[in-house]
Amino acid sequence: MRKPIKAFILAAGLGERLRPITDLLPKPLLPLAGKPLLQTVLEKVSALPVSAIGLNLHYKGEMIGEWIRGSAFREKIVLFPEDSLLGTGGALKNAEAFLGESDFIVHNADILSSVNLETLLDFHRAAGNCATLAVHDCPRFNTVAVGREGCLTGVGKSRTLRETERWTAFTGIVVYSPDFLSFLPPGRSSVVDAWMRAVQAGRRVGTLDVTGACWNDIGTPSAYASSVLDALRHEGETVFIHPSATGCERASLDGYVVLEKGVVLGEGVALKDCIVLPGAAPGPGIYRAGIIGPGFVLELGEKEMGFPVEDGAVLIGTGGSDRKYYRIREKETTAVLMRCSPRDPDFTRHMEYTGFFRSCSLPVPELLEQNPVAMRARFEDLGDTSLYGWLKCRRREGQVEEAYRKVLDILVLLHTAATCRVGECRLLQERVFDYGHLRWETGYFLERFVQGLMDVPVRNLSALQDEFHSLAARVDAFPKTVIHRDFQSQNIMITGGGTPRLIDYQGARLGPPAYDLASMLWDPYYRLDGALRERLVGYYVERISAAAGERFSARELRDTLLPCRLQRHMQALGAYGFLSVEKEKKYFLKHVPEALRHLKEETALARDEYPELYRLVSGL
Repeated sequence: MRKPIKAFILAAGLGERLRPITDLLPKPLLPLAGKPLLQTVLEKVSALPVSAIGLNLHYKGEMIGEWIRGSAFREKIVLFPEDSLLGTGGALKNAEAFLGESDFIVHNADILSSVNLETLLDFHRAAGNCATLAVHDCPRFNTVAVGREGCLTGVGKSRTLRETERWTAFTGIVVYSPDFLSFLPPGRSSVVDAWMRAVQAGRRVGTLDVTGACWNDIGTPSAYASSVLDALRHEGETVFIHPSATGCERASLDGYVVLEKGVVLGEGVALKDCIVLPGAAPGPGIYRAGIIGPGFVLELGEKEMGFPVEDGAVLIGTGGSDRKYYRIREKETTAVLMRCSPRDPDFTRHMEYTGFFRSCSLPVPELLEQNPVAMRARFEDLGDTSLYGWLKCRRREGQVEEAYRKVLDILVLLHTAATCRVGECRLLQERVFDYGHLRWETGYFLERFVQGLMDVPVRNLSALQDEFHSLAARVDAFPKTVIHRDFQSQNIMITGGGTPRLIDYQGARLGPPAYDLASMLWDPYYRLDGALRERLVGYYVERISAAAGERFSARELRDTLLPCRLQRHMQALGAYGFLSVEKEKKYFLKHVPEALRHLKEETALARDEYPELYRLVSGL
């Protein structure tokens, strides 16, 4: 059990390099996809055994104080207003009575990082330091000289580095022992001077090298924009729309788009890769790669926005695949470059399926070039707006139904036209979604989700395996068509005029068409209203009846839906377990509750047939 400590957040600065953004908001309240920067810092610090948190205020201090009074941290925070700025040292001296009883951690309010604060605190206490600075190698900010034993020897590039020293950068995070406060003079001062006074007095000012940890100093518009995009990517998202934002259904959104609190969009607004700050109402026009606030637009460009770049190309996509996708410039247009690992078994199928599906009039991207030796290919660029992202806007039910009907039209084409001609594509004709694959899915569910992610023991495995055998045999006996096998909202791109296009189809097989229907209409990524879902099932039945004639049975399809829903949601939960644990893509965890809700509903409906599965799932 660690001893309690105090924490202090430096939040008084003017944020001058961030103007005009900080004319609107103080830096600590800058939102990162709906969450103020200060909240992120407070959540991180609060994970320590912190008895209380001090926070200094000056610039727009009343706004910060108001936010704190409405936050979950209000009982723990003590405010230290400054009539005039006291500096990084003066702020701590001003809070000496508050900080002087125990070790304390100081964290700049404009720093985002993955630095492990527990490790820093433990290191500080074990070393017996007067102060322990978290440092890293960041050439742009390397101004802190450190000796062989990791102790601070100087600050500032004006000094000559000795052979035994190296340059590092201060992260803005430091742990102090209470006696450090004696090195701070009253009034305005810099904490850097106090570090050197402590060193000169023979006290040990140590460092912990945290090189490799994620770190961002949000001091410029570019740094802020890249932090916002990082926050989106961390959540596996490309779009964030605050619940209070209005009008996005009237605008055109593409790429990374953030609409913060109170944003109003109107007709004729087109946003691509834009952050729209609280209260902004941009007029009609095309906005690209920038920050939009009330009365101002900061055009940054892709590089300054912090897009991940490899070999000069912008890395795109947030899915679960190990393949990499890049947007590349080609004269006056763009294309998507796909790079696969040398042994990716899906590469050849992707190439073959693209040609076959396009010949069947399925709306897949055009293959522009393929290089099997280098395992890469260029495709038509369909943009960045998936159905999943499109649905982030509040849409009228009629708009949602119209979009889903268009998507189901694609599914009907896949299940009929492509199926009739499957003999033209040998690779697809030979891939059957059969008993063995269905049993693999249920094994995946047990291993990766139940036992892996949930850490729940399976008590009656033999009975459960018998039920999985029965389920797989039943689903395998259903009539088969060509199916996408991952037909969900993230694999449908919404292009110009609201036209849906299909991607990520290299896993297609011959299987029961209800599996695709279940994947889309019972999609864990987006919850459809029950009445709307039933209408959409009816629409699919009507359309496929017209296309397939006597070969299609509506009763047979409805009989296959529940078993296919069971299979699909066990597969999805197994994937979420694997991707979040093995691939460390934690953002998939947020989809677990909805997938599990579906599975609980389905096992309840099928409890007489699969009682052991019902018992297992109802306890999760």
